[in-house]
Amino acid sequence: MKRLASTAALALVVSAVLGVSQPAQAGPRPSGPPGPGFYSTKTPYEPRQDARTYRSAPKGFVPVFTESVSRHGSRTSTSSEDGDLILQLWDKAASEGELTGRGKHFGPEVRSLLDAMEKAGYGNLSGRGKREIQATAVRMHQRLPGLFRQIAKDSEPIDVVSSGKDRAVDSGNLFAAALAGADPALKPLIGPARTDKDLLYFHKADGGAAYRDYLANDQRLAATLKKITDQPATHRAARNVLERIFTPAFVQRISAGEFSSIGTGIDAAEAVYNLYSIAPTMSDEGTWRMRRYIAPRDAAWFAYLGDAEDFYEKGPGFADSDITYRMADVLLDDFFEQAEATRAGTGDVGAELRFTHAEEIIPLAALMGLPGSTKPAAARPYAYADNPWRGASVAPMAANIQWDVFRKDDTYLVRMLYNEKETAFKRGCEPVAKGSPFYDLDELRRCFGRTAS
Repeated sequence: MKRLASTAALALVVSAVLGVSQPAQAGPRPSGPPGPGFYSTKTPYEPRQDARTYRSAPKGFVPVFTESVSRHGSRTSTSSEDGDLILQLWDKAASEGELTGRGKHFGPEVRSLLDAMEKAGYGNLSGRGKREIQATAVRMHQRLPGLFRQIAKDSEPIDVVSSGKDRAVDSGNLFAAALAGADPALKPLIGPARTDKDLLYFHKADGGAAYRDYLANDQRLAATLKKITDQPATHRAARNVLERIFTPAFVQRISAGEFSSIGTGIDAAEAVYNLYSIAPTMSDEGTWRMRRYIAPRDAAWFAYLGDAEDFYEKGPGFADSDITYRMADVLLDDFFEQAEATRAGTGDVGAELRFTHAEEIIPLAALMGLPGSTKPAAARPYAYADNPWRGASVAPMAANIQWDVFRKDDTYLVRMLYNEKETAFKRGCEPVAKGSPFYDLDELRRCFGRTAS
C-alpha cells in the first residue's frame, strides 16, 4: 500500500471519503499505534495529556482519595471467527489461482496472527495491553505521590474490583501489582480482587434487561443500522478491500453469492478490517503488515460503520431515548457514594480501582456528558460530518475515568481525568474558578441531581 506522507494528508482522504470537513472531525485524535490508522474502539491506549501540564490544586488542598474505572487493556480478538471466514475464501482462491500478488501473502499473515492470538488466548490481554495497564498505574502513582504516601502511613485499604471477565480481572491484578511495584508499602494494603457484575458488567446483569431487549427487538435500531450499512459506499469499500487480495473475477463470484455459506462480500471485507484493526494491539507478539490489505479510505469507512453501531447500541443513541446509557447510573452512583463516604469519614479505602469493558465505559461517558458523548442523533442518522462521537476517543483500549478528591478543612474538591486528561464536568457544573478542572463536591451533587445523604 502506498503510504501517505503525513497524518494531515490522510485526514484529507478521510474527509473526501466521508464528506467531512476538518473542523467537523475536531476532538482527541487517536495516537496509539505509530502512524495513522482507523481502529475505532480497538485503538491502543495512550494518555491524552502530558504529565508536566497538570494543574495544581488550589492552595491548601491535599489529595485524600482517588477512584477510577478502566477498560481492560489491549486484547486479542474474542474468537477466530474473522480469520476463519476470510481464510476459507483465501484457501479457495489460492487453489484456483485467483489471488493477487499482494493477496498471496495475506493467508500466511492471517494464520500467523491467529496463531499468536491463540497462544495468548482469545479475548485475553496482549503484551501491549498488559503494558498499557501497568503504565497507567505507575502514572497514577506519579500524579498523586502524597496521597499514596498517606494511604501507606494510615494503612488504608486499596480496593480492586472487576467485572469478573478474565481480561478485566487480569487488568486489575496487573494495575495493583504495578502500584505495589511503584511503592512496596502499598502491597499489604491491596486487598484480594473482587467481582461485582452488577456494577461493572451491568449490560449483562439484571439491571440491563430492558437494554438487552432494545438490542434484540427495537425495530428503529435495526432499521437505522441497516440504512447506514446497506448503502453504495459500503459495497464499494468492500469490493476495494477484497480486490487487494482476490482477482476481480473471484470478487465478483463472492458478490454474486457463490460462497454465501461462508459469507457475503461485506462480511468478508469486515473480517479483513477486523483483523487489520486488532493487529496493532498485538504489537508485542509480532509484526503483521495488515495495512497493505486495506486502503485508508476503506479502513475509515469500516471504522465509521463500527462507530455507528456502537453509537446506537452503547452511546448517545437516539435523541428521545436514554435506553443505551441509563443503566450506567449504577456506576455513577458508586463514584458519588465513594467520594461522599470519604467526606463523611465513613469510607475506609484510600483508592477504589474498577476494571470493566467498552460496554460500560461508552454508556457511562454518555450519561456523564463527557467530551464527544454529548450529542445524540435526532432527525438524521449518526454521521461523522455532524457528530463528534468517535470510538477511538471515547473508549480506546484501557480507556479510563478517574476522580481525585482533595480536601481543605471541610471543603472537598474533585478533579476528573478522562484518559488521563484533565476534563471538565458536563455543562451546568461550575468549577471553583473559570477554566479550573476542580469542582466542589456539593456543586457536582447539585448539577448531577444527587439527593442529600
